[in-house]
Amino acid sequence: MHHTRLKDLVESVGGRLEGDPDILLSGIAPLESATASHITFLSNPKLRSQVKHTKAAALILTASDSASIAGDFPGARVITDAPYVYFAKAAQYFAEKARVPVAPGIHSDANVAATAKIARSAYIGPFVSVEEEAEIGENCIIEAGSFIGRGAKIGSNTHFHARVSLLALCQIGESCIVHSGAVIGADGFGFANEKGKWIKIPQTGRVVIGNDVEIGANTTIDRGAMADTVIEDGVKLDNQIQIGHNCHIGAHTAMAGCVGVAGSAKIGKYCTFGGAAMVLGHLTIVDNVHISSGSMVSRSILEPGQYTGFYPLAKNAEWEKSAVIVRNLASMREKIRELEKALKSIGHDKNEQP
Repeated sequence: MHHTRLKDLVESVGGRLEGDPDILLSGIAPLESATASHITFLSNPKLRSQVKHTKAAALILTASDSASIAGDFPGARVITDAPYVYFAKAAQYFAEKARVPVAPGIHSDANVAATAKIARSAYIGPFVSVEEEAEIGENCIIEAGSFIGRGAKIGSNTHFHARVSLLALCQIGESCIVHSGAVIGADGFGFANEKGKWIKIPQTGRVVIGNDVEIGANTTIDRGAMADTVIEDGVKLDNQIQIGHNCHIGAHTAMAGCVGVAGSAKIGKYCTFGGAAMVLGHLTIVDNVHISSGSMVSRSILEPGQYTGFYPLAKNAEWEKSAVIVRNLASMREKIRELEKALKSIGHDKNEQP
């Protein structure tokens, strides 16, 4: 097991160190499970009560939390304005220290076309297929069973886990991570209806993905019909997400699992989508919009903010009563209007009395 000094972590990640700089750490762990070789973090003030019980050697926290816990924690402290962000960077630090280096080269069981261009520093795993004129950049890792289509391009330092498909002519930028089962560049869902029969529209566009994008397992991003499907820099997509053809997703937008985006939707930058949210096609969503889990976006959103479009969970009997009320709203509205007219008439009659 690799150990690092606390001082080295702080020099790499930042923060203000209070305590012994030579503490040896094996990694980072939550408050309740950390041991004497771990650093832990306090990002939620509701967990302050756990600090006095943690066995961690060091604690990441804000200056105000450090003052509030006083002597409850005797170990070293790393003071930072954003403990959760610091946790993420510290976790990256330890993961990099523990990473087993991958030797560059092309595995003997890979199938690489003669016209493909693969950087010497890249690793191509067993049973990977790389087709004609594909390009794979410096320090890329393409794991077993992946497929790189004709003319596809992969930027430097990008990592494909096992069984990723990047289909013909599609592009992905630098420092991206794509998890197993993802399919980038399958045909968009395009058909014309002729007297009940569906006529396929050839999907001749590409998928173009920027830098520092992460794509989850079994997520699918369809190629455009004629123009491209575009995913900008820094986008984070969870598992089992569907992005339809000709969508445009702005930089640093994040989507949780099972989100579905229909074709030609345009989504801005710095947006977030909770799990199983749905976006209908041809809509526009501006920057800094946040969609709650399970919500259906059925109209364009032109103002930033938090939006929710689902009915809260209830016991089935209560839900049925509410559904009946909703179904009868039209008739109830007419009855209310009639009552209002009657009340106005009564009031009018009273005013006319001597």
